Amino acid sequence: MTDAEKKLIRQRGRPFQKGQSGNPKGRPEGGRNQATIFAQALFDGQAETLTRKVIEQALEGDSTCLRLCLERLIPPRKDVPVSITLPKIEGAADIPKLISTIMAGLSSGALTPGEAKAVSDLVEVFRKALETAELEPRIRALEEQSKAQKR
Repeated sequence: MTDAEKKLIRQRGRPFQKGQSGNPKGRPEGGRNQATIFAQALFDGQAETLTRKVIEQALEGDSTCLRLCLERLIPPRKDVPVSITLPKIEGAADIPKLISTIMAGLSSGALTPGEAKAVSDLVEVFRKALETAELEPRIRALEEQSKAQKR
């Protein structure tokens, strides 16, 4: 069997080398899924009729159609600015005060559970950043001390 014939035989198993994509350019920009293309072809020219029918049914009292219409007119709320006064944070010792403020806001109704979780998640990110910033000089000092002892 010649080299050309060997190349024609389909390779089984792992045809691509590690780290090499079979489609390096990826999906073309604006490329659509086959199901989407099929659905668009099916509804082509019928969109206005369908929209009128949904509005008609919403006006007749169909709750699902009414919800669809309202969600189009007034989209569901995603992010809203949270107005709560947080204490000044100077270090890790101030984080319990911050959590207490969030809990108080939650119990008083100033914050929803979702908003309280979002703020608490930010506090956790802040705590990790603070921890890292506090540990870096200590690690650097230990490394210098270790180098000095090796000399």
